[in-house]
Amino acid sequence: MIRKPSQDSPHTAPHAAARAAHAPAGAGVALTLLPITLAVFIGFLTIGMQLPVLPLHLHETLGMGTLVVGLVVGAQFAAALLSRSWAGNFADMRGAKRAVATGLLTASASGLAYLVSLAFVAQPAVSVWILVAGRMLLALGESLIVTGAMGWGIGLVGPQNAGKVMAWNGIAMYGAFALGAPLGVATNGYCGFAGIGAGTVLIPLLALAVIVPARAVAPTSHRRMPFYKVLGAVWQPGVGLALSSVGFGVITAFISLLFAAREWGDASLAFTTFGVAFIGARIFFGHLPDKIGGARVALVCVLIEAVGQLAIWGADTSTVAYLGAALTGFGYSLAFPGFGVEAVRRAPPQTRGLAMGAYVAFLDISLGVTSPLAGALAGAYGIGTVYLASAAAVGLSFLAALSLLTAKVREARHA
Repeated sequence: MIRKPSQDSPHTAPHAAARAAHAPAGAGVALTLLPITLAVFIGFLTIGMQLPVLPLHLHETLGMGTLVVGLVVGAQFAAALLSRSWAGNFADMRGAKRAVATGLLTASASGLAYLVSLAFVAQPAVSVWILVAGRMLLALGESLIVTGAMGWGIGLVGPQNAGKVMAWNGIAMYGAFALGAPLGVATNGYCGFAGIGAGTVLIPLLALAVIVPARAVAPTSHRRMPFYKVLGAVWQPGVGLALSSVGFGVITAFISLLFAAREWGDASLAFTTFGVAFIGARIFFGHLPDKIGGARVALVCVLIEAVGQLAIWGADTSTVAYLGAALTGFGYSLAFPGFGVEAVRRAPPQTRGLAMGAYVAFLDISLGVTSPLAGALAGAYGIGTVYLASAAAVGLSFLAALSLLTAKVREARHA
């Protein structure tokens, strides 16, 4: 049985207290996290650029159906899931900064696969398999970047600021999606998919230059921890994350196809409204999970996200779809750190990187399963149906948040 952080042994507790005493406060937290946040933002521009372009490249250039689009998009999340354990142990044992640097180099290598795939456009099946290989490299890079960045940030500012670390990393990631989507559409229009591949090679190298002078934190573990042990500590908030992530998954994989089917033009603004709402929620309300409890925040925000999905499902104009994307972004923005704060509190501090990997693994499971299932659903019942199903899945995450909140109330009564 894994002990909770509050049950640390006498040998680990003084070290944890010392780290907390030296952790920055207030504005110092944001300044301390700035190099990491900036590197994550730059690195994730590569993913943001692909969001509106890759589904259309697969569908229009290579002639693939929605099921294949879902499988290729989902391959990244499946590969990320399989890499979380390795990435978490890598960050804990070899250092979080090294994990981020390795992830950026791996993400850069994925761009080479994209460029190679263009040589086989006349053989669509071959081109698709090469794209899948690129997505898997990107998944490994993303896994190292996210796991390393969150462990690095918590190591610098202390676990009492875990919600802020997740908030700022989320701002970086979804800010990159918001800016990267129109940048990807413009790049694709000017240079074609080759421009996306070249950008994927070069942009992570810029992020690598940002973190070179940044202060590292020492490895937190000297031995590999079995993944299942940490997974058992965070599975309850992880289930909430998985269900709430369905809305994000169907936007990234299918909003471009929805706009094309309904002749609303390109969908880049939907990604932008999602990202702007996401960032706004993190900036103005990102302190709430640390302050009032992650379960309480998640309880409200998943309902907002579900309403956003219903709005997209019922939209008869692009304006309503933009509003739905914004509500989805706002709700999901705080659901992630809401459930995440609960996960951090349940995991032992010496396995911080692995715990973050285990928690984010539930996101991978969600997105890896959502994309192909939604693709099959779209093929059978129409592209809009996936948003009705997504609203139902997100609504179920309300029950996960309610369960966590009820458990905390019971613990408080027995304390």
